[in-house]
Amino acid sequence: MECRVLSIQSHVVRGYVGNKSASFPLQVLGFEVDSINSVQFSNHTGYSHWKGQVLTADELHVLYEGIKLNNVHHYDYVLTGYTRDTSFLEMVVDIVQELKRANPNLVYGKYSSHSYMTLHNYIYYVPQNLYPVYKNKVVPVADIITPNQFEAELLTGKNISTEKDAVEVMDLLHAMGPDTVVITSSDLPSRLGDRFLVSLGSQRHVRPDGSRTTQRVRIEVPKVDAVFVGTGDLFAAMLLAWTHHYPNDLKTACEKTFSVMHHVIQRTISYAHELAGPGRRPSPPQLELRMIQSKADIEDPAIVTEATVIS
Repeated sequence: MECRVLSIQSHVVRGYVGNKSASFPLQVLGFEVDSINSVQFSNHTGYSHWKGQVLTADELHVLYEGIKLNNVHHYDYVLTGYTRDTSFLEMVVDIVQELKRANPNLVYGKYSSHSYMTLHNYIYYVPQNLYPVYKNKVVPVADIITPNQFEAELLTGKNISTEKDAVEVMDLLHAMGPDTVVITSSDLPSRLGDRFLVSLGSQRHVRPDGSRTTQRVRIEVPKVDAVFVGTGDLFAAMLLAWTHHYPNDLKTACEKTFSVMHHVIQRTISYAHELAGPGRRPSPPQLELRMIQSKADIEDPAIVTEATVIS
């Protein structure tokens, strides 16, 4: 059956971020993707210069009303990314709630962390005034969230110093609404050494008898000494896709998601160093994700990152 995603994220003319990072991978995996561009920029803001426009909450509403008037607003997933505007975020919540009333099985993924798999784990992208909106309005309607450690701590008010703390934080996030939580990066020590970071995931299921069970996993992820843009958006798309294909197996979904990320990032960093030349740090244009070249890895990733089930 056709599976359709409404993706409300940023757009860039050059490079890969937001919808440019999410749409192609989802499409090659068989998803229909309807994109609303929350911003349209020439390139991401890590470049020296950028120009463009920002979509307002009212303009978002107009676009959504157009979809509704044509009665083509049935979605299986809603995927949203980075935003800096309170009214825009609240409009997204209103749209999600309306779509869930039309389709109670709709899955909403709110993906936040932009600092995936780098040595620079906690870049603070979201204005602090937005966190009450995330905590009180967005998280309660979300089914999947992917905070980093800093964001998870901020949402729950609990610090993570041990794996046990991380499990408790994920349980607190479950209690707020989402059934699937993946902490994309943490400061926890890796069993494989300081060149790896630790990610953790937790997924709640309801058994046929109504009781609940939870699967939790730990993933050791190689760090990369570079700052990428668009990796969080790609991660979001892959987690959506692989949890769709493996709805009751977070371990496999995470292994495929993290393995795709590994392949794309390794291809990107190798190409960037080749362009930059010996001893030179790659520039933002050189570090644009090698998305098209990674099509085969997106479709059928060789598993290079294994997840461990934890209690």
